[in-house]
Formats: sequence, structure tokens, C-alpha cells
Amino acid sequence: MTTDDPLLDAADATLAVRARDGDVHAYEVIARRHGPLMRVYAARLLGSDLESDDVVQDAFMTAWRRLADLDDPSRVRNWLMRIVSNKAVDRLRVRRDHDDVDRLEVSAPRHETPERVVEARLQLDAMWSALDKLPLDQRRCWLLRETADYSYADIAEALDLPVSTVRGKIARARVFLMTEMEAWR
Repeated sequence: MTTDDPLLDAADATLAVRARDGDVHAYEVIARRHGPLMRVYAARLLGSDLESDDVVQDAFMTAWRRLADLDDPSRVRNWLMRIVSNKAVDRLRVRRDHDDVDRLEVSAPRHETPERVVEARLQLDAMWSALDKLPLDQRRCWLLRETADYSYADIAEALDLPVSTVRGKIARARVFLMTEMEAWR
């Protein structure tokens, strides 16, 4: 893909229609455009970068096969996020507990003291632990809002929930997380 590629500036709807018609390059542009967000979301939901890559790849394969099911091509991002969300939930259902070795080997930046690195890591671990205690729908809503900067309407569409339900789930998640993280203030 070159920087003078006209598809790089094309709207999602145009790319989705072209991809639905079999244009592999248009689908590649969609994947490059939305893949990073999907990876971050899946990683946050799963707690593992390794698993998130598999889930995102699986989501893209499913989306490619089901492009004909996309009702509104302008909403391809939300459609992809719904697919990756469902794939991540499926992965969580069958996951066995195990230590992620990559998470255990975190090198501290040189400009920070070891004490600060340990404190930050403990705080992050506490946050992930608190997130794991949330009901799955609350966690999904909170992650889309706080890590992907989705609007309430976008979250509602991505998760197929009413906007009022999304607001309630995020509010309950915030209250719970503030209580859980009180010791870190």
C-alpha cells in the first residue's frame, strides 16, 4: 500500500461496499484502519496481547465471510467491534487459567526508580483485578468508553444494547472501580 493510494482516504462505507463486492485491497484498508483499535479492545478484555491477536485475526476472517450481512456499510467499525467483542467473549468462556509469561517479564524504564515501577505495576494489577470482578457487560461497556473513547450511542450499537442500559452499566462500573481502587488514591 502506498501513501498516494486513493483508498486510504475513502470513507468506511465506500470501503465496505467495495470489500463486499470482492475488493481485497479495500478490505485491507479497513483492517489497517480499525485493526489497532480492535487489538487494544481485545487485549484489554482478555488481558493478553497474544490472545488478542488471534481473536482479532479470527474476527477479520469472520467479517470477510459475512460482509453480505453488513446492513449499513457506514457502521463497519461498530460491526467489526461487535464481532471482535463476541470472539473475545467466546475465548473467555473456554479459557483455562494460566500465567501469561509475557506479563511477568516487564522491564522498567531507566528514568523511573524501581520503587515507582513496582508501585505502578501493582496499581495496574489492582485495576485489572478490579476489572475482572465486573460483570462482563459492564466491563465491555467501560472498556469501550474509557480505552476506545466510544460514545454511548456507539457502545450501544456495538453491543446491541439500549443507550440507557449502556449509561447505567458504565455508571455502575465507575462506582465499583472507584471503590475498588480507593486504596490507590
